[in-house]
This record gives sequence, structure tokens and C-alpha cells, in this order.
Amino acid sequence: MALLTDPLTLPCGVTLPNRLLKSAMTEGLADEQDHATGRLARLYERWSEGGTGTLITGNVMIDRRFLERPGNVVIDHNGGEAQLSHWAMAGQRAGNQLWMQINHPGRQCQKVVSSQPLAPSDVGIKLVGLFGRPRAMTEDDIQRAISGFARVAGVAKATGFSGIQIHAAHGYLISQFLSPLANRRDDDWGGSLENRARFLLTVIRRCRETVGPDFPIALKLNSADFSQGGFSHEDSLQVASWVSDAGIDLLEISGGTYEKLALMGDRDEKLAKASRAREAYFLDYAAGIREVCKVPLAVTGGFRSRSAMQDALDSGALDVVGLARPLCLQPDVRDLLSGEQDAFPSWEKELRIGPGWLGPRSPNRSLRTLNFGLATQWYYQQIIALSEGKTPRPKPGLITPFVRHTVTERRLAKKRVARGS
Repeated sequence: MALLTDPLTLPCGVTLPNRLLKSAMTEGLADEQDHATGRLARLYERWSEGGTGTLITGNVMIDRRFLERPGNVVIDHNGGEAQLSHWAMAGQRAGNQLWMQINHPGRQCQKVVSSQPLAPSDVGIKLVGLFGRPRAMTEDDIQRAISGFARVAGVAKATGFSGIQIHAAHGYLISQFLSPLANRRDDDWGGSLENRARFLLTVIRRCRETVGPDFPIALKLNSADFSQGGFSHEDSLQVASWVSDAGIDLLEISGGTYEKLALMGDRDEKLAKASRAREAYFLDYAAGIREVCKVPLAVTGGFRSRSAMQDALDSGALDVVGLARPLCLQPDVRDLLSGEQDAFPSWEKELRIGPGWLGPRSPNRSLRTLNFGLATQWYYQQIIALSEGKTPRPKPGLITPFVRHTVTERRLAKKRVARGS
């Protein structure tokens, strides 16, 4: 049986120092030129020195016109290689892996960035008016996006990152191509699952051609979108089999989209009760994927206790335990790895706008979404504190973080517009 402290050798030959992985979280710490900053370097240096074996960055975008949020790092013929190298060096200070997550938001591009994003089809998102109606991508748009993923993969390797992760989950562009709800095309890029997966498989192939056989390529994939008529678990099983054969080195399992917040543990989603008892939201889904996938698996979502992490490894359903929000409050995992610490501290019960029907367990989906959104911005503030060399101060209360987040986002968006980004 594998232990949390055991190394893991990937198909490409690279060895992970231990079985903990810091999953991607959007940072919003780029400057108005969309370049990496000293704050990003400081943040990842702290996570590196904290002992997590593999760190995955927040999404680095491939097109300056379309961001997940203001403050994303973008690699689009806009320079910034020296800043990327500084980030890569700082984030591997302790001999760990640092992988760049590469992404395109598709229709999940906020209006403050673009009023008309691109997507496989012109199907919008019904979410409090944050997103404009997308334009369906042309063949040229599709080829430019594929080339963008491969180009950024090459820049990641050239600037010192030790691997990449392709983001194909959580409702972003590749996830949109996979979903029959978002992808209503009738050409080679839509219709059958084979056609809907063509974009993803082409991106993997082009990235592998760019970085070579010895450089880790990971993939983040939904176990399901948890939307009726959307990307199903059966679809996920088939895609997992295809990507396993396509030459990736690690598959990270997650789930949900902005519209279906399974990725944040929304109890309205029909996740397995057994997975809840074990903390991991998607562990049961990973067990099915394990049967069809030949590469190592990581599962992210819900882990808090050392015993749950070790039990998940013992079950054989995964090889790597993914962590995200706990590392915003406690970047150092060495006591957890050694067994001196039993679990991460939890602040989830404090992160609510009100008790009962107003809270994150409200029967009203809009209220749940509001709670989860405000809590996310609370965690952003902890990331900012870490990036400034401060100790996180997890005080209850969501309104102040929300105001700070909103002001910061709007200010950076205006600076980008002023520069013509």
C-alpha cells in the first residue's frame, strides 16, 4: 500500500516527491500586462517550502482577449518570460514539481473582460448576468486555440516549469466542447462523443509534440457535469480511456461547472453518500475511471483529514491526493505528512451569509450559489495574504472580502482596457 510520503514515478519517467498535490486555484495576481509577478513567486515559494510534492498553478490563459478573470497570467506573444522563469524557480525551491495549468475560458469569460466570448456554440450561461452571450467558434478560432495550448506548453517548459496540466473540467472551453449542452455543432467538432472529444485529444497530441516524451502532461477532467443531458459519467469513462492512450501522465478527477457547483461540494448535487463519508467528493467516480484508465489518478475535492487521505490511497481508487482550499489557510503540510497533525483546520461552517435557509445548505440554489461565491472570494483573500508574506487571518465574515475582491477586479479590468488588452 502506498503512503502519503511515498514517491510516484509517472509514465514519462518523472518522479513526484510524495502523494500530495496542490490543485489549481485561480490567483488573480498578474499585473495589468498579464505578466506573472513577485507576489506569485512568493506565494508558490511558500507552498513549495511547505512540503507538498506537486504544485499546479492557477489557470494560465492562452489568449489575452479572453480571461477567466482579471489578473490571470496570459501567454500570448506578450513577453513576460523573465517573470515566468522567476515564478518557476521560486515554486520549485524545495525540490518539488511545479506544473503550469493551461486554459481557455470559452463562454466562462466575465463581461468585464469581454462582452462576447468564444465557445463551441452560441449557448450562454444563465448566472446573474456575469457572462455575455458567446459567439460560436469558426474553424480558424478552433485552430488558433489548439495552437495556443501547444504554444503555451512550450513556453512553460522553456521558462522552467517542470510540467503542465491541461484544464478540461469545470465548464471551461475544453469542457464545453465535451458537453452536448454547450456544444451543439454539427461538424467534426460536435455531435458524437468522439467528435466532441476531438478538440481535447488534438490539444493533448499537439502539446506532446511540442514538449517531447519526457515532460509531464497532466489533465483535469470532470467525472461528470452533474447537469441533465450534459457530460455524463459514462462519457467521462470513455474520454478517460481515450486520454489514457493519448499520452498523458496524470489524470486529475473533479466535477461540476459554474452552474452546477459540485466542485465546491454543493450538497444539491447527487454525489455518492459513501464519498461524503470519506470526505472526497469524487472518489466513487474515480473508482470507475480507474478501471478504464492506465495512468496515475489524482482526486481533488473535500479532503481534510490525514486518515481520509490515507484511506483513499489504500482503496486503490487513486494515486495522488489533491488539496486546494486547505492550503490557503495552512501552506505547510509537513506535520500532516509525518503524522503529527491529524487534519487541516476547517472554516467552512463560518463561511455563510446567514444561518439555516440563508446558508450554504439552503434549499434555494441561488442562495447556495451566492454563499459559495462569497466563500471563494474569502479564500482569495487568504491567497493574497500568503503572496504578501503574511499569515492568513481567517476571520469569519464574507462581506468585506467580497467588497475587496470586487474593487480589485474592477480596477485591474479598467487598467487592462486602458492598455488596449
